[in-house]
Amino acid sequence: MSPDEIVALTKKHSFFSWSAQDSVNPIPMAKGKGIYFWDAHGKRYLDLNSQLMCVNIGHGDERVIEAIKKQAEELVYAGPSMASEVRATIGKELAEVMPGDLKKFFFTLGGAEANENAIKMARHFTGRHKIIARYRSYHGATSGAMTLTGDHRRWANEPGIPGVIHIFDPYKYRSQLYQEGDSDQVFARKCLDQIEEVLMYEGPHTVAAIFIETVTGTNGIIIPPDGYLQGLREICTKHGVLLICDEVMAGLGRTGEWFAVDHWKVVPDMITMAKGLTSAYMPLGAVAINEKISDFYKDKVFYGGLTYSAHPMSLAAGVATLRVMKDDDIVGNSKRVGKIMAGLLDDLKAEHPSVGDVRSIGLFGCIELVKNRKTKEPMAPYVGASAEMNKLGAYLKENGIYAFTWRNMLHTNPPLIITEKELREAFEVINKALEITDKAVG
Repeated sequence: MSPDEIVALTKKHSFFSWSAQDSVNPIPMAKGKGIYFWDAHGKRYLDLNSQLMCVNIGHGDERVIEAIKKQAEELVYAGPSMASEVRATIGKELAEVMPGDLKKFFFTLGGAEANENAIKMARHFTGRHKIIARYRSYHGATSGAMTLTGDHRRWANEPGIPGVIHIFDPYKYRSQLYQEGDSDQVFARKCLDQIEEVLMYEGPHTVAAIFIETVTGTNGIIIPPDGYLQGLREICTKHGVLLICDEVMAGLGRTGEWFAVDHWKVVPDMITMAKGLTSAYMPLGAVAINEKISDFYKDKVFYGGLTYSAHPMSLAAGVATLRVMKDDDIVGNSKRVGKIMAGLLDDLKAEHPSVGDVRSIGLFGCIELVKNRKTKEPMAPYVGASAEMNKLGAYLKENGIYAFTWRNMLHTNPPLIITEKELREAFEVINKALEITDKAVG
């Protein structure tokens, strides 16, 4: 097919997510290798968003492709009640990199399903029904996960499941709790005190879990201040509330550690994951469960299941991905190159008046664009886009950079295999592109 035929036929028969269908204009993606992909016209793009923050080991790694082929030859499918060699292997491989006693896994096909099942487990285990989540969060598009989601994508799907309460995020740049000069510890304490107050009004005995993205993803790479996660762990332990960390984006090396919680030496009761677990070569998610929860189910039935839970093809991709990450020290590369990216982000902030704030941890980064640094007026509204942000995205695409621009934010989430040279080349294009948003500064 010609590129135009690919797009036309795809639009004719495919229903696209998060889109008014007439406005869809997809790239006819043809192939990918390393940090790049090519469209059907032969144009190359540097994949600065790892597609959907998921192709962590880069495109087209032959070791993972061969593992998928080998698994297809041996055993394509085994029901969720079956044991298999690949199921035995992935449990061992994954347990080696998990924090604390999170050594048992319920396998799903993605992050939303992992979060749905974590909700079920939390409610059953505690005998409580309320879940506390945060406003600037995204947890998936299925019913329960969408209700946990705090951002505007939730609105069209309400009322959703009952019992979900939202709280504010530790978002230093825009939080009314933050006062200029506050240390991380002071700001963290203010945020934690607010959570304690919410718990008091809700009744801690009715709350099953506090469910957070360890580092907020699409809503702006909000990194918790030192002391926040440790304090949240203490609050949950004190009240018998489970701490569940959604690491669908932040996990598997993205932040420069295997899991984002490792930065603060905190062990939650559950971690949900997907995306980087197979680097998106096959669909796979998981709920990692601690010992007390897994022991609870020794003589109690878990009323949840999926036809494709522990699908051998997906697990094979997971095993191969974990081994590639270990063999190539991809987590270490994320940490090392992430420090360089942090410096490049700081340089952009110093040079461009439209850059209000930059935030990053490992290779998980974001540029927050504003029309006025003093008032912090965003370059685009909370819901919707703006001419400036549209032009910024178009310029990057035209110049071979595939990036995620949303609201007033430009994300920098490249594959974790990116080199310093490649990263600097991408930032040269970003530096030029930001001249577009600088013109809108008043």
